[in-house]
Amino acid sequence: MAERDSVTSAAEGVLASPLRTLVGTLIFVAAVFVAATAGFVIGGWSLLDAAYFVTLTIFSVGYGEVHPIDTGYLHALTMATMVLGCTGMIVLTGALVQVFTVYQIRSMFGMDRVQTQIDRLDGHVIVCGFGRIGVQLAKELFAARRPFVIVERDPKKITEAEALGFLCLVGDATEESALRAAGIDRARVLATVLPDDAANVFITLSARSLNTTLEIIARGEAPTTESKLFHAGADKVVLPTHIGAERIAEMILYPHTARFVSESDDLREIKRGLHDFGLELEAVIAAPSGALTGETVGEAERRGRGAFFVVQIDRASGPSILHPGEEVKIEPGDNVVLVVRGSRVAAGALFSTPAGPIRVGRGRM
Repeated sequence: MAERDSVTSAAEGVLASPLRTLVGTLIFVAAVFVAATAGFVIGGWSLLDAAYFVTLTIFSVGYGEVHPIDTGYLHALTMATMVLGCTGMIVLTGALVQVFTVYQIRSMFGMDRVQTQIDRLDGHVIVCGFGRIGVQLAKELFAARRPFVIVERDPKKITEAEALGFLCLVGDATEESALRAAGIDRARVLATVLPDDAANVFITLSARSLNTTLEIIARGEAPTTESKLFHAGADKVVLPTHIGAERIAEMILYPHTARFVSESDDLREIKRGLHDFGLELEAVIAAPSGALTGETVGEAERRGRGAFFVVQIDRASGPSILHPGEEVKIEPGDNVVLVVRGSRVAAGALFSTPAGPIRVGRGRM
């Protein structure tokens, strides 16, 4: 497979050269034909006789002279036509053979087939990079039956992606030609997930200039890159390191959420529905010495400053209170069900913080 990829890349690279040679040679032969025909007309021949004789000479047919070549001018013009015309036809024949050969190589290795599949896509996703995040993203999109194309320059990664059945394009996503080949003018979303912040910024700039309505989701490694990606035109920026750390903190702060949600299919459906609106369903145990333990629901929500609201309290003694009022107190050991918005880490920290003096202005009470 790696050898096949190298041959394919080589075929792509050399294709442009025979095409340029073919077009250039056609222009040269046409110029020789027009100049020679005009020369014979100036020498006193008719336009039809001049064009006929020049055609015979260029193609080396040699049926005979239409009119006698009896002057020095006609001798020089005829020799120039033979040398330049025959040379041009030899080069033209070679260029045609090269073009046909390269197109056969392209057909043999399926290059045209891949580009045809990409050209049929509309409203698709372009994934730039097939590293660790790119692999997982492609698997999720594939499972969701969302059309996408991967742009990757590493032949080994392309081989891996093809083995998984993904549509791939060999190219450097930082080049506009690769983005155009991936159908960026018809794409709905572009996700640039390279581990290189500079490359992600450059891809974002290029993609935004090529499609102003495209939704761009960019990966950033350093926190300082986030603002640069937004300025470059990204709609959303994902910081994997930050997300990973936040997720670990949430597991520490909400260790009971998974068990609580897994007990009911309805709760799992509610959690998914809330997530679509930027909300999360979490469950936390009120510690005996927690800062909010012993406080009322209303006071706890005021302390949270809108970060969460309490929707259910499962008492340690057994009974559950749905939609508890503001006057209901949170007791030690209660399983408090929250709907969280904003930072889930900040909300969970309020319940895990030990009780202590509260800062009021410059003092404590």
